[in-house]
Amino acid sequence: MEEEYIKLIFGLKLKQIRTEKNLSLFGLSKLSGLSKSYLNEIENGKKYPKPDKIALLSEKLEVPYDQMVSLKLDKNLAPIGELLQSKILKEIPLELFGIKESNLIDIVANAPAKVNAFISTIIEIAQHYNFSRESFFLASVRSFQEANNNYFDDLEQQVQKFSKAYQVDLTKSLTSKDLEEILIEEYGYVLNDSELSKYEALGNLRSVFVPKTKTLLLAKGIDEAQRTFIYAKEIAYNYLQIADRLHTFPWIKFKRFDQVLNNFYASYFAGALVIPKDKLTSQLEKVFEKETFDKAQFFEMLNGFNASPESFYQRLTNILPKAFNIKNLFFLRITHKADTEKFYLNKELHLSHQHSPRANETNEHYCRRWVSLKVIKDISESGNSHEFDIQISNYPSHDTKYLVLSSATKDPFRNNQYRSISIGLLINKQLERKLKFLEDKDIKRQEVGVTCERCAIKNCEVRQAPAVVLDKQEKNKKIEIIVEELNAKFQG
Repeated sequence: MEEEYIKLIFGLKLKQIRTEKNLSLFGLSKLSGLSKSYLNEIENGKKYPKPDKIALLSEKLEVPYDQMVSLKLDKNLAPIGELLQSKILKEIPLELFGIKESNLIDIVANAPAKVNAFISTIIEIAQHYNFSRESFFLASVRSFQEANNNYFDDLEQQVQKFSKAYQVDLTKSLTSKDLEEILIEEYGYVLNDSELSKYEALGNLRSVFVPKTKTLLLAKGIDEAQRTFIYAKEIAYNYLQIADRLHTFPWIKFKRFDQVLNNFYASYFAGALVIPKDKLTSQLEKVFEKETFDKAQFFEMLNGFNASPESFYQRLTNILPKAFNIKNLFFLRITHKADTEKFYLNKELHLSHQHSPRANETNEHYCRRWVSLKVIKDISESGNSHEFDIQISNYPSHDTKYLVLSSATKDPFRNNQYRSISIGLLINKQLERKLKFLEDKDIKRQEVGVTCERCAIKNCEVRQAPAVVLDKQEKNKKIEIIVEELNAKFQG
């Protein structure tokens, strides 16, 4: 264990024993002959006493020496001990969020009972919703993105430096061949397109990197855009000199938080390389300045980059906040299997504040009025390679409106599986100034909810479940009013 954690655990135990014996720090100082300031530093995890001092405290407090130095905490403080011994504070780079580890340790030391209650609550919630260590790390990265408006200028600058160093023309559509040459000639990669297809269990993997021989194994089913993104990501790992990395795409598991963060950095670099900032910004300006939404123009822009719709929409979440000051937005990826009623929101990002909708873990039914779900239905019926739609979604229960753009594609690696990628922009004065086409009458306006169970829309033709949550809230409100009336009637 880290030295500071050993100090903290000893300090927690000493404070607990002292308070159980109803001793103040002043009282323990008088009893032991040790100074009050020294004892305070021990209890706050600043110092670890020498064996003779521990023996003295053991004798005066009438607690066995072995119990004093044991790293075990009693059940009231056990969750704190588990947190410290898990080294999770070491795995997460707290400095990303402007937090010093010493500050967290001080909080634990100064209010152990309250921190223990908080930790126990978090653990209980995590267990209830099957919240894994991986989920926690991914949520941490998402929070890091949100805290920075999902724009990282240092990575944007690195892309510019790379393009200059390797004479990559960012004004033209990048191809996998452009990057393949760099991987082979500059970084000594060996590319293999046949091996992965021999293993049925690896059907969902796009690539596997074998570091010892620098061999990149690629799935046969990947298209040109996916291949280009994979190559760009491998270049990112090498050019940014990232050694602690994941070796599969998509990832299977990771050992450390740094691997998750580095995976994000490499993905960001790849997205910025394939969809350059300046080119995308100038094209968005042309789309935004028109009085009506030009679908053909939007598609020309989307198809002008050698990238999947998902990469394109993700790139919008980088550029819109920075170039257009559009910072209130959400990004969603929803997956669906044909002939089922289940829709899974398995990727999301929310900038500036907590937008609806969000992923729910309560098996409630997402609103079927969302354009995100409509395009999935459209593509499952049409058989097209890409379906797109745009909608202004009004959430009456939240008093908010969003302009939502959504694309659906078939999952090339799963039979009868579809996914939609959506970006929702909060409609406010800022957006109205930036987007001239918001008044376009051809854009469908739709009242929506979050889930059917929480939706107050009457006579909804696509409702999947009754509004049981709202009904319960209404029932409780009536009970509360009656109780208040009874109190007023009989208070004398």
